[in-house]
Amino acid sequence: MLRKNIVLGITGASGSAYAVRLAQALLLADCEVHVVVSDAARQVALRELGTTLPPDSADPPAWLRFLETAFQNAPSNSWGMPDVQLPVDSRLAVHSFRDYSAGIASGSFLTDGMVICPCSMGTLSSIANGASTNLVQRAADVHLKERRPLVIVPRESPLGMIALENMTRLTQAGATILPSMPGFYHNPASIADLVDFIVARICDHLKVQHALMERWGEDG
Repeated sequence: MLRKNIVLGITGASGSAYAVRLAQALLLADCEVHVVVSDAARQVALRELGTTLPPDSADPPAWLRFLETAFQNAPSNSWGMPDVQLPVDSRLAVHSFRDYSAGIASGSFLTDGMVICPCSMGTLSSIANGASTNLVQRAADVHLKERRPLVIVPRESPLGMIALENMTRLTQAGATILPSMPGFYHNPASIADLVDFIVARICDHLKVQHALMERWGEDG
């Protein structure tokens, strides 16, 4: 099976745990992952995870070490997240938020899909209105114009009319809006279970195999 090529944009909405866990799941599924992180996302991650995301200048091994240890600090060390050891041959590339020379800024660079997780309302609005002012927005625009999967994971409550209209517009353009609204029918026992529920749904829409949770109807 060919290795899937997935773009992961991380922006400044609440839900850093979803992004880290998703990156782990994609690498464990033998995907090649292209990561782009906004400045606001770094601020949110420090507050929510108790650790800082590596800088854009960090090499892939530094990012892999971060992904293996991201949930070892308070407050996230109490969430029940599993210990993860990523494959030694993991393929991960990190691109600067403002680097338009990155391959993922062009439709000629082949990918199997993109996910923005979490997606801020500012990022969602910019993509809906075609404002490619950074690499996350430009890569999302590429996926829309090339008719490739684009999964957007917003985290906001309540949702105003402008946000709803932007989500409708992106859905009509071909994106999948997958809000970080975990279910409870799988009887979650920890925050980790709630995080994995959303990450599992994202992987499903990217057609990435996983074993993050039992599916409805598979419990006997």
